[in-house]
Amino acid sequence: MHEHTPRKTRKVKIGKLAIGGSSPVSVQSMCTTDTSDLKATIDQIRRLEDAGCEIIRVAVPDMDAAAKLSRIKRAISIPLVADIHFDWRLAVEAARQGVDKIRINPGNIGDKDKVREVVKAAKSAGIPIRIGVNAGSLKTLQKTPNPRWKPAEWAEVMVKEALEEVRALETLDFRQIVVSLKADDIERTMLANTLFSEKSDIPLHLGVTEAGSFLSGAVKSAIGIGLLLTQGIGDTIRVSLTEDPLTQVRAAYEILKALKLRQYGPDLISCPTCGRCQVNVARIMHEIEERVYSDKTLLRRAEGKKIAVMGCVVNGPGEAREADFGVAGGKGKGIWIERGKQIKVVKESEWVNEVIRKIRSLK
Repeated sequence: MHEHTPRKTRKVKIGKLAIGGSSPVSVQSMCTTDTSDLKATIDQIRRLEDAGCEIIRVAVPDMDAAAKLSRIKRAISIPLVADIHFDWRLAVEAARQGVDKIRINPGNIGDKDKVREVVKAAKSAGIPIRIGVNAGSLKTLQKTPNPRWKPAEWAEVMVKEALEEVRALETLDFRQIVVSLKADDIERTMLANTLFSEKSDIPLHLGVTEAGSFLSGAVKSAIGIGLLLTQGIGDTIRVSLTEDPLTQVRAAYEILKALKLRQYGPDLISCPTCGRCQVNVARIMHEIEERVYSDKTLLRRAEGKKIAVMGCVVNGPGEAREADFGVAGGKGKGIWIERGKQIKVVKESEWVNEVIRKIRSLK
C-alpha cells in the first residue's frame, strides 16, 4: 500500500497547508458547535488541533456566524473553512473575514451573477473554493425525486453536476478548486470519485457522508476511503461519524496509518483474547490508548512504534516478535519483550506503567 502512486492533482493552498500535488493526505473535521458561540467553537477547535486535526470547517448559517469568523481565525492555528449554503452574501463575508477556504455548492448559491460575486471575493482574498456534491442534494433530484438508478448511474450524475460547477468557476478564471463527491453508500462514493479522477486534476476531498455512529460509520468510512486511497485517489479526508469530532480525527488517522500513508502515534496491537487468557487485555489497551492519545508528548514519542499487548504466553511472544516492545501475559504477570527478545517479567498491575515509562524514555 505504501508504494501506491497518487494520481497527479493540482496543488491548492489552504492557509499554510497544501493539498494535492505531492502533499500528504491531510485530515480534517467539522465543528459541532454553534459558530456564533465563540468560546465553545474555539475550545473545540483547540482540542481538535491537539488531536492532530489539520483543517477545520464551521457552519455559517447566518450573518451573525459569519461576523465571528475573524475572531475564530485569530484564536486558532489551523486553516479555517466556512461552510456556506444558499446565501452568497455569507460566502462574500466569510472571505472578507479572512477564512482560508469556502465550501459551497454553486447550484444552491443562486444565479451566475451571485456565483461571480463569490468568486470575486475568493480571488481577492486569495483563497480556494470547495465544491461539495452530495448524493442526497443533487439538482437532478428536483426533477427525478425517487430515481431507481444503479450505483454507476448515481456516480455519473454526481460527476456531471460536479463538472458543471467546476466549469462555472473556471469560466470565471478561477482554478483554486477542491471537489468532494459523497454519498452514504460506499459504492456510489467510490464510483463517483474514481470517475471524476479520470476526468480532472482537481484535488479530491474524500468521505462517506452520513456514515453513522462509531462502529458502523468507521467500518464504512475505512472501506470507502481506504479503497480509494489504495488507488491513489484522494488528497484530504474527513470521517463523518455521528460522534465527537475528536473521534472523527482519530478514525481518519487510523485509516491513513493502516495504509502506511501517515504516521500518527503508535501502532498498538493486541490479541482478541480466548479461553486461555487470564489477563484483562481490553482494560490494559484502553488505558494505554487513553494515556497516550491524551498526552501530546507521549503521542509524539510513540509515533511509528509498534507496541504489543498479548494475553497469552503460548502465542503471544511470537505474535509480538516484530513489535518494538510490549508484553505477553500469563496469570498475573507477563514477559516484557523488545524487538523479539524476552527481557524481564512484569506484574500485570504494572503493564500500563511499564509501557508508558518505555515511551517516555524514547527520543
